Amino acid sequence: MLNKLITLGLILGLMVGLGASMTENSVLQAIAHGSAPLGKIFINAIKMVVIPLVVAVIFSSIARLGDPGKLGKIGGMTLAFYWITLIPAIVIGMGVMTIGLRFAPEIKAPEDTSASIPELQGIMDFIVSLVPPNPFAAAADGALLPLIVFTALLAAATGTLAFEKRERLITAAEDLGDALIKLVWWILYTAPIGIFGLIAPATAQMGWGLLQSLAIFIICVLIGLIILMLVLFFPVLFFVGKINPAKFIKSTLGAISVAFSTTSTAAAIPVSLEETTNNLGVSNTVADLLIPLGASLYRPGSALFQGAAVVFLAYIFDVEIAIGAAGAIIFATFLVSLTVAPVPSSSVVTMAPALQAIGVPVTGLAFILGIDRIPDMMRTCVNVMGQITTAVIIDKTAKLPDDQQTTGTENENA
Repeated sequence: MLNKLITLGLILGLMVGLGASMTENSVLQAIAHGSAPLGKIFINAIKMVVIPLVVAVIFSSIARLGDPGKLGKIGGMTLAFYWITLIPAIVIGMGVMTIGLRFAPEIKAPEDTSASIPELQGIMDFIVSLVPPNPFAAAADGALLPLIVFTALLAAATGTLAFEKRERLITAAEDLGDALIKLVWWILYTAPIGIFGLIAPATAQMGWGLLQSLAIFIICVLIGLIILMLVLFFPVLFFVGKINPAKFIKSTLGAISVAFSTTSTAAAIPVSLEETTNNLGVSNTVADLLIPLGASLYRPGSALFQGAAVVFLAYIFDVEIAIGAAGAIIFATFLVSLTVAPVPSSSVVTMAPALQAIGVPVTGLAFILGIDRIPDMMRTCVNVMGQITTAVIIDKTAKLPDDQQTTGTENENA
């Protein structure tokens, strides 16, 4: 229901904005521009919650892994596969969107006096800036990248503590995260009104060019996700997992269908477990560990989407992305994509660090949030396929002892 209301807010905002732009009717102009404060309140609410939410989710996710030295062979190989494949996903998203925007019309973005483009840093300056001398000051200033680095390091250190101490800190972080997720839900309930207040004045200024650009964005995300599967996951499945891609798709159709309809990798876990073991022959040991872990940590489709969205919004707001800034985008998107919060359109809400890295106004998130239902269904399918692919590859390469290699199919035949 919420998605339908958000879509309704987007459609009404587009209709009012386009009507004001094409007819210059004074009433429509007054409605379009008069609704701007509603949009500003909505964006301020998102900005209010994004910093503590990202910190809480990243801390609990990394700390819950425990001592990195005790993760074992499966955990180490899995995390390595996650990290190695997320970077290409982000780069593909950025690359496809850069090419696709060549076909987008020239549009003039609404002015945002609250946003300023940061001075571009050299590589060493950028690396130095990632270590904050005062993490609380970084939080107050909204400097998310150094705050994320501090949080990740603190979480890794927490994972090495004694069990009781570690659990106290993790439980506190998870409880804080739950409260913040509830707050995000409250904010999202106001999204239809907030998106109207952001889209209507923007469309009144940008006209038909915005609609064409949004269509190009959706098409580019779809193309990027297809490329990701064709050049990364399918070859790995074929050459390493010894599984034909057509068989893989047929064997995981149930999980893909659940992911597509619910836009939730968590909802697809039961079906993913069954199909991974019964249809693909993955051991129960690997499947039981990696499918839930992947649903929590591994979202390659979301990483690609975020990379594409940052490039798109930079185009909308006429912000040039230099090489150094591209590195900051990839780094920020990489960290955030590992710990996307379990809320609707969380891939959009948590894009703030990457946008901040290049000076794109956070108000641009409204453009993406309003049309996110279609990209969300597509990227969630790729997320689930990537998580199952990981289980297949690790099961083939980890070489577990024979007593741990019992598959679901063998269990059924026993």
